[in-house]
Amino acid sequence: MPPVHNNSAEYCRSVAVDPDRLPRHIAIIMDGNGRWAVERGNERIEGHLRGADVVRATVTECCKLGIEQLTLYCFSAENWKRPAAEVEFLMALLKQYLLDERQLILDQNIRFRVIGRREGIPADVQAEMDESIRLSAGNTGLTLCLAINYGSRMEIVDAVRALAERVKRGELAPNAIDEEDISGALYTSGMRDPDLLIRTAGEMRISNYLLWQISYAELWVTQICWPEFDAEALHDACRSFAGRDRRFGGLENIRGAV
Repeated sequence: MPPVHNNSAEYCRSVAVDPDRLPRHIAIIMDGNGRWAVERGNERIEGHLRGADVVRATVTECCKLGIEQLTLYCFSAENWKRPAAEVEFLMALLKQYLLDERQLILDQNIRFRVIGRREGIPADVQAEMDESIRLSAGNTGLTLCLAINYGSRMEIVDAVRALAERVKRGELAPNAIDEEDISGALYTSGMRDPDLLIRTAGEMRISNYLLWQISYAELWVTQICWPEFDAEALHDACRSFAGRDRRFGGLENIRGAV
């Protein structure tokens, strides 16, 4: 792996990315693994294998740029509908990724997080997730968050249930519930909302991903399938973000506001 640049502002300028207008939190829908493989006459699993390599490279590039958080849509709640053999392979690939990348995560001062329901995820995969979370808990660099067995509507249902329990126990009045309470009950509690949502493979939909959290995120869609997403594509997304006026529903130009 290439070394991580301690001076991220200097590195940003070297690749023509404005360090003062970077998104602090990038969320990515990593689409197109299977399509990329099939178009080349390969099995879909070849696309997933290549996609895992791209995850590694993208995480390292975000560290070099100085991004605060990267959230990756790894396995949706709907992905259980895929053929059993593909699901089994994806779970095995996830476990191997956690094992292979753990030292890199620690060496790069990355804090590892996971969002989504644990039900259905194999126990051995859960154990490796928990170990990476434990070992990296004190790290202060990039937060790498993997969305596994995740669906935003499911997340909101779980949040509503949690708030309803608080109301039932008399800890919270129904008319006192506000956006902060809802945000605090989501899987992403304590995380800042994404500033930039990237989707690969050209699909123009959100796919039940972080629906509450991306309310004011900037969207950037590329035709590039995930196995071919590279540092330059990430830089292009950051440059696009830097050139936008983020008004957050207002009229006053507050370009670059965070």
